[in-house]
Amino acid sequence: MSTFDKGLPRPEFGGSESGLPPLELTAADHAALQELARFPLLDAIYGRRSRRFPVGGAIPAGPLAFRSKSQPQPLSDLERALVLNTVAGWTGWHFGISHHPGYQPEAPNYAGSPTGRAFGSAAGFHTSEFFCTDDTGTYFLPTRDATPDNVYAEGDGATETQLNRLLSRVVKLSDQRIHIPREEPYLEGHNTWIANYPGSLLVIPVADLAQQTLANIAFFTQNGFAIYDDVHNREIPGIEKYRDRLRFTEPLPLSFVEQYSMAEASAELMAATHNGHLLLGAMGLGGWSFDGIDRLTMLGASGHPDIPGLGFRYDTDPRWALPNPTGLPGVFEAYCRPRYGSMAEAVNALAERKFGPGGPYHPETPGPFADTPRVRAAGAPWDRRFRELLTLQATYIDETFGKFPGTVPSIWIMNYLQAQHIDLDFYDTVLTDTAVLSTHREHQRTWHRHD
Repeated sequence: MSTFDKGLPRPEFGGSESGLPPLELTAADHAALQELARFPLLDAIYGRRSRRFPVGGAIPAGPLAFRSKSQPQPLSDLERALVLNTVAGWTGWHFGISHHPGYQPEAPNYAGSPTGRAFGSAAGFHTSEFFCTDDTGTYFLPTRDATPDNVYAEGDGATETQLNRLLSRVVKLSDQRIHIPREEPYLEGHNTWIANYPGSLLVIPVADLAQQTLANIAFFTQNGFAIYDDVHNREIPGIEKYRDRLRFTEPLPLSFVEQYSMAEASAELMAATHNGHLLLGAMGLGGWSFDGIDRLTMLGASGHPDIPGLGFRYDTDPRWALPNPTGLPGVFEAYCRPRYGSMAEAVNALAERKFGPGGPYHPETPGPFADTPRVRAAGAPWDRRFRELLTLQATYIDETFGKFPGTVPSIWIMNYLQAQHIDLDFYDTVLTDTAVLSTHREHQRTWHRHD
């Protein structure tokens, strides 16, 4: 096994040089936010299109060949904050899973965080976090466990306070835009001309698939299902000691549980970028949600020191077809080795996230309920035997496959959101007058009237 730790500088959280500057909005900015809040939802949905051609862009050949007469125009600080908040922001306390007859008189205890974000998460697991890069640098934006001290109220729209709370969580990782060579296999061929283009903002959602899988094994185990190793066609040794915990005689195939976890995480990532894509039309920005950047290259596992991507640690093993990234040390790390010395430690860490201070099932965690302490405490903590059973299954996977999860990556990227200013000349020349929304034609007046 070989391990690589090359990549971007890794700062400490909260450093004076970290993050993005707070916004100080003008009257024109507030007017733009008010106009944005009035944009119809259906217009955002029905007017959603991938608008890839930016100011400063060029399509070198083919029926849509075109070269912009303008220079790239980066997003303003306000535009960037709005995109990030819509993709990754938090909106209040989520309501959890209300009822399961098998848990009475207690309540289901699936969630990993009490925080509701701008997108849904299967059973409230919330295992994803966000990175972004633009001409000013590369950043980490952790929001999955942010305290919802700014609960969204209907009609508020996006506020200066809300946006600045988000910006205060941003950690700067580098002064440089992430370098991705404009060629295959680093970019899919059809994206070599435009992905991660100068002037654009690239948002990078990343899921902790190890935590997602561990949470799902816990979910299925609590509901009476054991895991069966269908890859090696054998039962997990020692599982027979816990038959009293398992209601169903037919176990779940390991490959199914891990594919299920990847699908849930992918849905979470896609929902976040889809929200951002809808915002682009409402603001009159261009861009699109896509998956055409090689995931291993982005995470830092390209194998080339001069293409460090996000600089995640990764391992290789003859048993695996691909390298396995496990996280950026001190910034974002999966619930598996090497962050934890064993899967027993990872199980205890997940239990602490759920049931410890600030967790969704700690009675002192605030919330939206009429009697929040009572509702929180109803999600009973995992007892010793349950932790043993969960650890038994997770450890078997880790030891058998050399990593956790066994058949899917520990860290997962599904797709990205790119936001940019579009070149109206392109759309007016090679498309029709229905190619853009009124917000695109009014964008400069609305968002840059004070420039």
